[in-house]
Amino acid sequence: MSLKGKRIGFGLTGSHCTYDDVFPEIVKLVEAGAEVLPVVSFTVQNTDTRFGKGQEWIQKIEEVTGHKAIDSIVKAEPLGPKIPLDCMVIAPLTGNSMSKLANALTESPVLMAAKATLRNQSPVVLGISTNDALGLNGMNLMKLMATKNIYFIPFGQDDPIKKPNSLVARMPLLSETVESALQSKQLQPVLVERYLD
Repeated sequence: MSLKGKRIGFGLTGSHCTYDDVFPEIVKLVEAGAEVLPVVSFTVQNTDTRFGKGQEWIQKIEEVTGHKAIDSIVKAEPLGPKIPLDCMVIAPLTGNSMSKLANALTESPVLMAAKATLRNQSPVVLGISTNDALGLNGMNLMKLMATKNIYFIPFGQDDPIKKPNSLVARMPLLSETVESALQSKQLQPVLVERYLD
């Protein structure tokens, strides 16, 4: 399926160590002809880490997509009724944001954009990156996997010895997952040996 002309929201949450894997995938969406609207969580906006400053990442996603980042709940709400998306991607999706999404909390622009997209019965694609997906957050992961119109970039354990509860999406499968989600299909296999990459 072609992504040309598709309007795709792209949400960033606070798994800063994953951004280097995510940004090439944003470029692929743009190069495929999609209109990509960036949406950033408050954590992204306000956190500087050894992986870079929040404002620098926001500037980078704006440059890549050609759009100003949607950085407030008020700005994200129209992605439902007024500016409907063909698909909403959240990558990386932290455990914190995953637990809130699974329990219908919309306290960030990214989660508001996801809720607005689900309200339109359009697909939401999640690229998880969390240290507790096989721990306390496991119930939230399973709840989202069983939720209509939510699809996952295939994921696996990134370090089963040192971080046995951690799961990370195989980000190079992002575009392929979006294409499948637009056809109401989950890209398979969804469980992969992520740590062998």
